[in-house]
Amino acid sequence: MGVALPRPNPRFRRPRTPLGRALLPIVGGLAFFALLFGVTWLFADRATDNRKREVRAGDYTFRVGPVDDMAAIVERDGPILYPDLRDTDYQRTIVVDHTGDDPTKGWQVYYAYPADRDPSCIVTHVKGTRDFIDCDQRTLAVELLHRPVDARPVVENRASLLIDLRAP
Repeated sequence: MGVALPRPNPRFRRPRTPLGRALLPIVGGLAFFALLFGVTWLFADRATDNRKREVRAGDYTFRVGPVDDMAAIVERDGPILYPDLRDTDYQRTIVVDHTGDDPTKGWQVYYAYPADRDPSCIVTHVKGTRDFIDCDQRTLAVELLHRPVDARPVVENRASLLIDLRAP
């Protein structure tokens, strides 16, 4: 009596040539690593799919520039608009203003919308003036813009102007 050998699976045939037997593990390994890369990429893509950027410790201050230069720019051209410094929805676009003769004092930050409107009413600056036009075509002085509670100007070492984006 002899031992019965298992019958080969008709759907899978072993390669008959030495080249085929050598290439089969290589092609199988490459396919495995391609699949592993694709699955890893999908997990990473899903894990980092943030619609809004989160504020991290390094994002709490924004360096505007030297106080002397910034004061001269505001005096010559008017208050400066900066697009949203924290999020990508532009609801915290700010206006940096300076009054007075001392470049280290008199700085103020406003949101770029009127105090009597919501953040969707973004203002545009009238060049060379301290005035802004709102969504209702009203002309507003810079002092009529919304004052933020979570952004304030800071003069560092009497030389640099920063915007502190932390709540008080």
